Amino acid sequence: MASFLFPGQTGFYRGKVRDVYFIDDDLLLMIASDRISAFDVVLPHPIPYKGQVLNQIAAHMLQATSDICPNWLLEVPAPNMSLGKRCEPFKIEMVVRGNLTGHAWRTYTSGERLLCGVLMPDGMKENDFFPTPIITPSTKASEGHDEDISKEAIIEQGLATAAEWEQLSTYALQLFERGRQIANKQNLVLADTKYEFGSIGDTIYLMDEIHTPDSSRYFLKDGFEERQAKGEKQKQLSKEFVREWLIANNFMGKEGQSVPAMSPEWINEISLRYIELYEKVIGKKFVPETLSEKETKERIITALQKINP
Repeated sequence: MASFLFPGQTGFYRGKVRDVYFIDDDLLLMIASDRISAFDVVLPHPIPYKGQVLNQIAAHMLQATSDICPNWLLEVPAPNMSLGKRCEPFKIEMVVRGNLTGHAWRTYTSGERLLCGVLMPDGMKENDFFPTPIITPSTKASEGHDEDISKEAIIEQGLATAAEWEQLSTYALQLFERGRQIANKQNLVLADTKYEFGSIGDTIYLMDEIHTPDSSRYFLKDGFEERQAKGEKQKQLSKEFVREWLIANNFMGKEGQSVPAMSPEWINEISLRYIELYEKVIGKKFVPETLSEKETKERIITALQKINP
């Protein structure tokens, strides 16, 4: 059930971690909830302030990249809410990897060198930089696991034309380079991330959120090279620590596996990690903000009236 009903509302969709309201034919209100997912499963307990952290990082990054490509964002009416243009989404995620980590590393250690049709060089260690960033797309699944897919399969299956792919990949690499530059200024390394795009007519728009801990992996820059040289684990800011905790407790989203119990202490620890990432990525102190349902709705209606007077 939708929590709100807005003037002109035409639909509602509840995703794994976000609630989306469709307004008229051309607007979307996206609410970043405090729900958290890993291995495509929503965990049983929300994480305080996670929604505000993600929404405010995303808004900051969308504004900082708006010169590269058009994006969907118009207004940020509430701490965990964004209002913007409704696009027709491409049913793929553009995953960009600057370092051999996460899923790419797990693929690499299995002996595979081909990921989404992209050849990964021999002789690499975990977290090493690729010679140049690579794009390893995945299909955008409405349910279940997203799946790796190659550029050739995307075009063959009609998920994007060859011309659209060229534009999507150009945008993705330019956005990643900007993300790396922003991270570098904050003494971080943007290791990998994903972008989602859509279109309005013939124009491609960047959608959703970018460069947040839900879609990106950051390493601490200080000591990075020394840790690599010694073969030590990198210090990272992402939700990989949640995945690692689940793996250590025998959960990877597979059939028959159960999500381990989450203690109040662990929930608080996750919340603090998200806040830490906000402060490190943005370079500003996080200010928690909690609005009543009435205040929230009033702000959104004001924003809607501003867009469509």
